[in-house]
Amino acid sequence: MIRRRMAVAAMSGIGVVAAVATGLMAWGMVGRGAVAQAQAQEAERVTPIKAPGAPLPDEAASAGVKKFSFIAYGDTRGRRDGTAIQYEHSLIVDSMLAQIKKLQGTEYPVRFVLQSGDAVQHGQNAKEWNVSFTPLIDRLTTEGNVPYFLAPGNHDVSSATTVDAPQRGPALKNYLDAVSELIPRDGSAHRLAGYPAFSFGYGNTFVLGFDANIAGDEKQFAWVKAQLAGVDRGRYTNIIVFCHQAPFSSGPHGGPKVEEPTVELRNKYMPLFQANHVRAVFSGHEHLFEHWVEHYTDASGVHRMDLVVSGGGGAPIYAYTGEPNLDEYLKANEGSKVKLEHLVKPAVEPGLNPYHYLIVKVDGEKLEMQVEAVDWGRGFQPYRTNQVALGDE
Repeated sequence: MIRRRMAVAAMSGIGVVAAVATGLMAWGMVGRGAVAQAQAQEAERVTPIKAPGAPLPDEAASAGVKKFSFIAYGDTRGRRDGTAIQYEHSLIVDSMLAQIKKLQGTEYPVRFVLQSGDAVQHGQNAKEWNVSFTPLIDRLTTEGNVPYFLAPGNHDVSSATTVDAPQRGPALKNYLDAVSELIPRDGSAHRLAGYPAFSFGYGNTFVLGFDANIAGDEKQFAWVKAQLAGVDRGRYTNIIVFCHQAPFSSGPHGGPKVEEPTVELRNKYMPLFQANHVRAVFSGHEHLFEHWVEHYTDASGVHRMDLVVSGGGGAPIYAYTGEPNLDEYLKANEGSKVKLEHLVKPAVEPGLNPYHYLIVKVDGEKLEMQVEAVDWGRGFQPYRTNQVALGDE
């Protein structure tokens, strides 16, 4: 009986050893493959977008400039990211370059481009930046000779809403590598160290971009607040903000749905923007075009803020889903007598929401916006024309 048990145990031991050996061999094969794949991914780093041929001058050098243009748009991620150039985005870039050339000899040359985020589908994948996105922006910065500023979208740095979320790390690194030659460096008075939050001034206009994915982050909010409080209002008559998520929208990210960043933008950032008389906020996230206008009152009178959603840079087009419930927001801002108007609503049919970008002409305190659609959307006239004044006149 004892011998039989010993025999069985021996056989069992052989089986265990064989299983372990087989497992180790299999693990070795899989492990080597995984290590090789990880090493390959580690080997590919995001190539920085080329610095513009004509960077913005020192702020003091442009102090007297009161007429110029800038471009705003967002959401360029494509269906072929990582394998081919973003085709729809390339149509946008072709049109932008034509407009930059057209305006170069006028009173309103294009001085910079603002992109509100979602450059690529998977920000943690270096190949998507290198193959599909960066070559297109290199054309804008070298052929167009214009500075390019990118705010991070949720596809760029993940949908995490806290700065220390582990999934943000690899994607944020890729984003920062991509824009390392474009945005103010760490240590600059115009950059929040370690964050994709920055500002710059040109002519009579001060521009601020920040990471709306983490709109609840107190460090970033304090920095934005300090930046706005420190603006020289004697010089900068126009304050422009751009970020990925919008305070108000009516696409699949808005309407009856309220995402966490939107809540933070409404509760914290909108009162801050009112207090500092921000002229316009440009956002994306929704792959469509819509335009909101907010009027509010303070001790200096009635003011207007334009909130423009421009997410037609090449990502799959979205459609109108319904109006957001603004009762809570309006009640919280009763003291400022806030009134909101949905000036342009997107279409219910995605096919009526074209790929597009915006040209904003600055003429002193006057801002005029032009919506430029491409491909099948040419002729898009959201205002019975494609132009509108961002102001009450």
